[in-house]
Amino acid sequence: QVQLVESGGGLVQAGGSLRLSCAASGRTYAMGWFRQSPGKEREFVAAINWSGGSTEYDDSVKGRFTISRDNAKNTVYLQMNNLKPEDTADYYCASDSRLRAGLSRSKDWYNYWGQGTQVTVSS
Repeated sequence: QVQLVESGGGLVQAGGSLRLSCAASGRTYAMGWFRQSPGKEREFVAAINWSGGSTEYDDSVKGRFTISRDNAKNTVYLQMNNLKPEDTADYYCASDSRLRAGLSRSKDWYNYWGQGTQVTVSS
């Protein structure tokens, strides 16, 4: 059983930065961040493999967001710079507790989810 707890969300002006954290209890391998706005589907933001050597990003955040992890702390981070109003959403951390190769942008790949943290970017 894996529990994920996100933190770091809040209100920020456009152009500002936030760093989200996701603390995990239990074994995790690939981890990802997704986001969901009201009335929209949950969408992929970024993912990282167990070693941190492989990452993927959605095109909408590439160059602005950075995913990283500290396995000693069992924590994954999402550094978000140059935030835009369209980044406003609830952000969810997801983990894959199964040892397997690769990363995925699909929600179905991940078998544990956090409760989410809200990010609001004002214009």
